[in-house]
Amino acid sequence: MAAYNFARRLKTLGGFTPYEYICKMWTPEPDRFVLNPIHQMPGLNT
Repeated sequence: MAAYNFARRLKTLGGFTPYEYICKMWTPEPDRFVLNPIHQMPGLNT
């Protein structure tokens, strides 16, 4: 799942990974999202 969300680039998203696309959409329209997608990134404690 992590490889798909953070490494695989998809044609339907304009060549972005799902994570990159969500971050790109969140920047101009943060009201569309309940949580900040940057806080959902896996880190040391996951």
